[in-house]
Amino acid sequence: MSDAPQHIRDFLDDIPESHIERVFLTEEAKNLAERYIVEGVVGESSLNDCRHVALATFVEADVLVSWNFKHIVKLNKIYRYNAINKLLGYREIEIRTPEEVSYD
Repeated sequence: MSDAPQHIRDFLDDIPESHIERVFLTEEAKNLAERYIVEGVVGESSLNDCRHVALATFVEADVLVSWNFKHIVKLNKIYRYNAINKLLGYREIEIRTPEEVSYD
């Protein structure tokens, strides 16, 4: 998060602790992330991005919200992440931009 622009860090800092659920990377999520790479969704340098998607998938998050428009929030990537999820028996993951889930 330290690489994020200041307005994004401020936004995240304003989320009440009671609305945050901390999850931890498991071996199963690591394996799923590696599968995304093996299947060519993204390259090896995007392992952390794959781990975000895999962990959200594994914990059955309602939605993964991301500003990463290169490796995560890109329609062809979303389709490919979900194709692998379905192939391996996981449910599809909703991946959206912050603008799509923010309310006025």
